[in-house]
Amino acid sequence: MRRAFSLLTATLLTAAVLAPATTAAQATARTHAQASLQSTTAAATRITLRLRAAVKRLPVARETGRGYDRDKFRHWVDANRDCQDTRDEVLAAESRTRIRACDVRRGRWFSYYDRRTWRNSGDVDIDHLVALAEAWDSGAKRWRAGTRNRYANDLGDRRSLVAVTDNVNMSKSDRDPADWLPRFGKCRYVREWTAVKLRWSLKVDRTEKRVLQRRANRCANTRLHVRKARIALRRSGGGGGGGGGTDPRFDTCSEANARGYGNYRRGRDREYSWYIDGDSDGVACEF
Repeated sequence: MRRAFSLLTATLLTAAVLAPATTAAQATARTHAQASLQSTTAAATRITLRLRAAVKRLPVARETGRGYDRDKFRHWVDANRDCQDTRDEVLAAESRTRIRACDVRRGRWFSYYDRRTWRNSGDVDIDHLVALAEAWDSGAKRWRAGTRNRYANDLGDRRSLVAVTDNVNMSKSDRDPADWLPRFGKCRYVREWTAVKLRWSLKVDRTEKRVLQRRANRCANTRLHVRKARIALRRSGGGGGGGGGTDPRFDTCSEANARGYGNYRRGRDREYSWYIDGDSDGVACEF
């Protein structure tokens, strides 16, 4: 009886010792798995490419400005409620003198487009490096409003918004590098343009890509580190393209777009055959 009790005690003690070891091993494995998953997820949102390879990766598509309205991008918001809106945040970040004001009036800003320095914020514009209209033309028309707002106020990448001389920004307007480049810092501009387009999964037209490739070949083939932005797309197709139901078949695409319908794709959406694909790109009633 004493021997049986000793065996039982030994068994229980062995189990008590082994159980924590097994649990610890399982916890370690679980931690490693979670770390691996997090690492994979992070890697999927970050890319590192040499400049020429980055330009090569930019997808080519025909651009259309149909439906663009600057008001569809809500910009200069105070997202973190610290009293500075996006414009003031960029002014404060790029000033070469320290700034604490909510409404930034004075500082010291260097505009690399023309190599001018300014002390009055009224002489400085905050340029959307890839203009809102250009973003719309090359993919933003399919974004949800929240994504467009995040684009217009992108403080997550210093290349998206840049403080520059106001009249130089006005001369640039919404043109892409095929039609406009700054007088100075052309290689920097090409790098930053490419990075912003990659970050926001925006396309380029053929002429734009050709110019970017030619310019990139004249620049140092430096590495670009880009963190991809989250993109939420508008509903389209059989679900009604954002109109809240099946397209009731309007007389024209303009009427359909006005009611929130459109972006019908050939071979996918039955509504495609109801309308005219004016540019024969496989998408009818584009927003």
